Amino acid sequence: MLRGRPLGRRFGWLWTACAVSSYGTGFGFGAMSIIAIRVLRAGPGQVSLLSSVGLAAGALLAVPLGPWVEFRRKRPVMVAMDLVRFAAQITVPVAYVIGALTFAQLLVVTIVVAGAKIAFRAASGAHLRALVAPADVLAASSRLESTTWSSLVVGPPLGGAAIAALGATVSLTVDAISYMLSALAITRIGGPEPDPPPRTPSEAARARLRELPEDWRDILAHPGLRGLFVNRLMVGGLILCAEPLLAVLMLQRLHFPPWQYGLAFAAPCLGGLAGARFSPRLVARLGSRRALLTFGTLTVGWPIGLAFIPGGVAGLVIVIALQLGLVFNMGVVNPIVATRRLEEIAPERLARTLSAWTVSTSATTAGLTALWGLLAELVGLRAAIAAAGVLALPAPLFLPRARARERPPEATAAPAQAA
Repeated sequence: MLRGRPLGRRFGWLWTACAVSSYGTGFGFGAMSIIAIRVLRAGPGQVSLLSSVGLAAGALLAVPLGPWVEFRRKRPVMVAMDLVRFAAQITVPVAYVIGALTFAQLLVVTIVVAGAKIAFRAASGAHLRALVAPADVLAASSRLESTTWSSLVVGPPLGGAAIAALGATVSLTVDAISYMLSALAITRIGGPEPDPPPRTPSEAARARLRELPEDWRDILAHPGLRGLFVNRLMVGGLILCAEPLLAVLMLQRLHFPPWQYGLAFAAPCLGGLAGARFSPRLVARLGSRRALLTFGTLTVGWPIGLAFIPGGVAGLVIVIALQLGLVFNMGVVNPIVATRRLEEIAPERLARTLSAWTVSTSATTAGLTALWGLLAELVGLRAAIAAAGVLALPAPLFLPRARARERPPEATAAPAQAA
């Protein structure tokens, strides 16, 4: 973890919870795809379906979970979602051991995990605002982002090695256990938690369904969030929709072993860690608007080269180099986006708006992933991967260019020293 000005014991426990689950997820990186490809012999269409259906149904499942996030205390929601993810994922290794694993079960598990993930993120994002001072939000976001990237540096190679040595489901088992440990850390946060809005659960559920359109109107009508929202949908969706295709290309067509596949995604995450580490300093030097525009523009373009990778060591090196450029810029941008959302969204609507944002991201990624699976069947893996990269090129045009409200120097200088 990063060292810097302390942000308090309570944030420390939230950070610990996120770190534990992040390292577990890093260890289990690509586990579902690897299981589908290596155990169930799934092809490009099925692997894309696994990713897209999980995201789409998970997003739909997260909509009625809105009252849990908005009208309940956030820490119990976070604990509940961690336990749900543990219970769902642990069924996969159990079914594998007894010889009952099916592709349908993988679909159900991805749906449940995706829905719980959306609810957890909405709750944790809203709770972060209650744990740190406004001037420390960027520093806190940077540390959480850095932890995510560092977990992806360490986790995938270890997970790939564990799969090679111990079997296809071992990394998913470790990932499931990490959610239990995360839930335990969240219970240690302690201290008071802001009261949720005074509505009964039934009133909250009815209100949530009536007010859903308002959540998206709040985003699309906000001059500081509208373009950023569209940019994030394009960049995230068009990058992630090609990920299952790249897995099939590397693991099935080019015959990379699982540990090399994990290494190809883990090593570049050092760039994401560096980007998140320097994000507060870059904001202090350039201002959040200029830093967002510069590094948001530099994010696109890299995935196009993934369509042309060869096999062997040369292909591995090319993948690592291209991903390194991509994730460094993502590491810079993500904390800025997270901070701007917390600054611009009204506190009383924060949980529901973050949930709407995440549901939109998941639904868009799901739709594009399913579409790209079909496209790969029609035009081939490499052409589909290249098309995703090309279509992401206009995304920077939606980044805010008009001068938005900047944080005062004293509010950005402190996190720059702390992160």
